[in-house]
Amino acid sequence: MAEQALMLVGTRKGLWIGRAGADRTEWSWDEPRLPMEEVYSCMIDTRGERPRLLVGSGSPHWGPHVYRSDDLGETWQETPNVLVLPDDVETGVQQVWQLWPGAASEPDVVYAGTQPSALFRSEDRGETFELVRPLWDHPHRTQWGAGFGGQAIHTILPHPEDPARMLVAMSTGGVYRTTDGRQSWSPANTGIVADFMPEGQQYPEFGQCVHKVAQHPDRPDRFFAQNHGGVYRSDDAGDSWRSIADGLPSDFGFVLVVHPHDPDTLFVFPNGAGDSRFPPGARARVWRSRDAGSSWEELGNGLPDAFYTSVVRDAMCTDHAEDAGFYFGTRCGNVFASTDTGDTWVEAVKHLPDVMVVRAAVLA
Repeated sequence: MAEQALMLVGTRKGLWIGRAGADRTEWSWDEPRLPMEEVYSCMIDTRGERPRLLVGSGSPHWGPHVYRSDDLGETWQETPNVLVLPDDVETGVQQVWQLWPGAASEPDVVYAGTQPSALFRSEDRGETFELVRPLWDHPHRTQWGAGFGGQAIHTILPHPEDPARMLVAMSTGGVYRTTDGRQSWSPANTGIVADFMPEGQQYPEFGQCVHKVAQHPDRPDRFFAQNHGGVYRSDDAGDSWRSIADGLPSDFGFVLVVHPHDPDTLFVFPNGAGDSRFPPGARARVWRSRDAGSSWEELGNGLPDAFYTSVVRDAMCTDHAEDAGFYFGTRCGNVFASTDTGDTWVEAVKHLPDVMVVRAAVLA
């Protein structure tokens, strides 16, 4: 079978599936799935004999769901235990904010991050999930706050070589790590400022509002973070962080993506902070660094001006193909794509509902 590209776009009113040839120049779009549900998380799992699609959605009436498809989105099955919290927990899962594959050495493992901040683990590629109880029982939990997007785990980064190690991030609460197979968790926020806190309290042990954390598997101890104010890098597995925001028009934003084949190349989409939630100058611009954040360049060829909307934390991704494609969706329902590392962008689809998540892959 010839290679084909697949794009999942989750919105506030359902899931759209785009399909293209391996060159990714022209996209065709299926009719929407789950049109009465909010889709906040998607995953294209290429680790098995056949690709599996996973979707995390929620309904104000029916609550959260996880769906899976083994035929590239033609048919869907619902996960039977919809990320259920134990009977002794006096709350329930409200939304599935993240679906993420386990390490390469664990091809059947899938993780889910939810609101409220809970981490779930599946050992059957997303057919059933179990709560990671030690993180739920963390003594800091009562002090984790809720941002405007809820109090949720939105970043899950298993160590690519050591299944006992993992980093998660939440809004608000900060970055947490485990090194003993999820049995204990420690905050890892040294150097990250919480500028919304009073003077003298702006470098707490935890409580930072992280928007996204990313890493490259070739550099597993280096992380990049986009916070509610601040873009950071850690070169010591999260022990400490330093700012790499110099050169950006704003250090506020939601997305952060690392090039799949170059650990020194990363992308952000700066926004206005307290006074707006659209980009500086109201121009849609991706900013790229090719030196791990030491310098930045503005990318806007093909992107609109007079852009009074935003791009949320999981609405930018890469497809991991040899000539990697990059994609981002906007809150006004447009999705842009680039196959030249962001030098130029084209509109892959427009007039969708509010885009919450974008995932893409090129499949054999």
